Amino acid sequence: MPNTLTLDAFNHLPPPAATAALSRCCGARRWVEQMVGRRPFGTYDDLLSAADESFANLTREDWLEAFSHHPKIGDLDSLRARFARTADWAAGEQSGASDASDATLRALAEENETYQRRFGYIFIVCATGKSAEQMRELLGRRLANDPEAELETAAAEQMKITHLRLRKLIP
Repeated sequence: MPNTLTLDAFNHLPPPAATAALSRCCGARRWVEQMVGRRPFGTYDDLLSAADESFANLTREDWLEAFSHHPKIGDLDSLRARFARTADWAAGEQSGASDASDATLRALAEENETYQRRFGYIFIVCATGKSAEQMRELLGRRLANDPEAELETAAAEQMKITHLRLRKLIP
């Protein structure tokens, strides 16, 4: 399957191919199923509205499933091995971490581990345009959130990532 599609081509994909394409945008199976079932989309705005509406119908477990499809910020080995289908997109999204010093990346990794112990999932942030230092600052602030508020914040970040990836899939 090509890396990008027109909206019309996406609307006409067989369900398995549409599922594979949307899975690159969000790892929550229920979201993908809802989106495949809502096709065809008349406009790109219709697609984004459906994405938001479908995401709003997800449960905590669905969000956690989506989160599990992301590599940890700055974890290049994980990015290459486990997330090969989205590695090119995630690498671009995390490019701010690639220019960071080893000390900054180590600190980010340690803080990410603290975050994961506290909340039970990796730190989810729409990293596009953010430096490693900015991500560290956000991570530090978000560590102070209560678990329910942080889940909502992480879900909102997931939706930002999903929108970016939909734009990459269907430019």
